[in-house]
Amino acid sequence: MVPWLASDDPFPPVERALGASSGAPGLLAASADLLPARLIDAYRHGIFPWYSDGQPVLWWSPDPRMVLVPREFKLSDSLKKTLKRVLREPQWEVRVDHDFAAVMRACAETPREGQRGTWITADIVEAYSTLHRAGDAHSIETWFDGERVGGLYGVSFGKMFFGESMFAHKSDASKIALAALVSHLRRHEIEMIDCQQNTSHLASLGGREIPRKRFVAHLQGAVEKPPIPWHFDKSVLRDLLAR
Repeated sequence: MVPWLASDDPFPPVERALGASSGAPGLLAASADLLPARLIDAYRHGIFPWYSDGQPVLWWSPDPRMVLVPREFKLSDSLKKTLKRVLREPQWEVRVDHDFAAVMRACAETPREGQRGTWITADIVEAYSTLHRAGDAHSIETWFDGERVGGLYGVSFGKMFFGESMFAHKSDASKIALAALVSHLRRHEIEMIDCQQNTSHLASLGGREIPRKRFVAHLQGAVEKPPIPWHFDKSVLRDLLAR
């Protein structure tokens, strides 16, 4: 039985999430609210919300957990050529936190193969925008000729980044944003990006699954470290190409 959380109830231990044999592996709890304080508490314990309009807020902690280790990021030959072009051509920009809510809306509105609708509801946009205003959520945006053509957003505490969603309206635009993020995180010795659940796209970029127990153990130390700065541009890509 998945517990229903009242406004003041703490999350149950992540080990109580439904297992692989259930119809919803990783489902831990449900609630009516998506208050920023609960959202922060969730991330700091390896839990995230994922639900659709008309559903209660569903909280998840899957086992295994998909992560991307920045130093394991796979830079294909084609992406390497793209990044070199981005550095060379002035039409390309990478902006950080230029318009966080717009990135979230673009992620919600961009069609995805095999997926109807979106889990990025108006309540989700409002809750994460509150975290952004507090300095705990960030957008990395790819711009071309003055137009936002791709990007991603996520949550950051200490030396941990939790990736949420990305979009592209131009070929490789989301990969450019991710490459810039990875290079920035490498600079600041971030060891892990939370990707939540396995996808072939993330696996192609170097993402892999690890046991939840290992993920949570790393998380507990990483979120307590001092926060990193969130100011960079496309020049950060030079670090990635130099390796």
